[in-house]
Amino acid sequence: MIFVTGATGILGRVIVLELLKRGKNVRASKRPGSNLNEVKHSYSFYTENPDDFFNRIEWVNVDFDDLDSLTTALQGVDEVYHCAAKVSFHPKDEKEMYRTNIKGTENLLFACEGSNVKKFLHVSSVAVLDNFNEKGELDEDSEFNPKLEHSAYAISKHLSEMEAWRASAEGLNVVIINPGMIVGSGNWNQSSGELFSTFEDNSFTFSGGSAYVDVRDVANTAIGLMENNLFGERFIIVAENNRYADLAKQVRTRLGLKDARILSQSVLNIGRIANTLFGWLIPKLKMVTKSNIEAISSFNTISNHKVKEKLNYQFIPVKESIDFHLNNYINDKKLKK
Repeated sequence: MIFVTGATGILGRVIVLELLKRGKNVRASKRPGSNLNEVKHSYSFYTENPDDFFNRIEWVNVDFDDLDSLTTALQGVDEVYHCAAKVSFHPKDEKEMYRTNIKGTENLLFACEGSNVKKFLHVSSVAVLDNFNEKGELDEDSEFNPKLEHSAYAISKHLSEMEAWRASAEGLNVVIINPGMIVGSGNWNQSSGELFSTFEDNSFTFSGGSAYVDVRDVANTAIGLMENNLFGERFIIVAENNRYADLAKQVRTRLGLKDARILSQSVLNIGRIANTLFGWLIPKLKMVTKSNIEAISSFNTISNHKVKEKLNYQFIPVKESIDFHLNNYINDKKLKK
């Protein structure tokens, strides 16, 4: 039995589906209020038999603050894919991120100690990577630098990684993956699922960029790493490094919208001053922090060489990925009308 946490999220649901396609038995975590119909609907984007696969999932409600809940969920489990996490860059979500991402991971790994779990995959993020290699790229050796300013999200993912490395040092077979911005379908209003609505709703964008990767690639490489027993290592999972403006243009052109205007550094700095003065009055200004400005203004090259070499893997081009998932986004919007 394989246990997947965060199975209603944009990545967890696809890992579950890919495992089911391989004939695996899967137990999937959810919250009591999770929308399983939305998950089942999204499977229609990835397979011609969505109901057949969905009906094979063993869903369990899991409270990551409750060790008994976790112990029960792990009964009969020998592999864990830990995808559950809170993703946010808003200061108001700091406490929830620390509790979910750090304490939740710590509790899950503690519960694994008394179980039959042999393999554990931890989903982290490229947000924890800091130091550049001699090529000027971020790679698997780009360790987190605590002297630099980071978002609360990056700090929470770094500290949750530390929990996973601790378990690895104590004998658990652990692999860590660091995906870039995940492009997927469904869950349109949460975390990376908001990618298309963000580009649609905002007539402005930023000068920087990020590393992107299709959700199907993240799921397939994660499973490949577990199947090949590549433990005690981290693997960056990205397809390409793209500028926000280029992706905004692709999305907005397809939606029949004007090109987004790139906000200059000076405008962003004015926003940061406004946050200091009026952030208490206008909640959206709280997002204009030093670490967030740095993130949206920078464009770092992140290497995917290691995972491509280890698994002989070819990633879906980002343009093709955007087209596929944007089409699903458009069709879902039509259904709601």
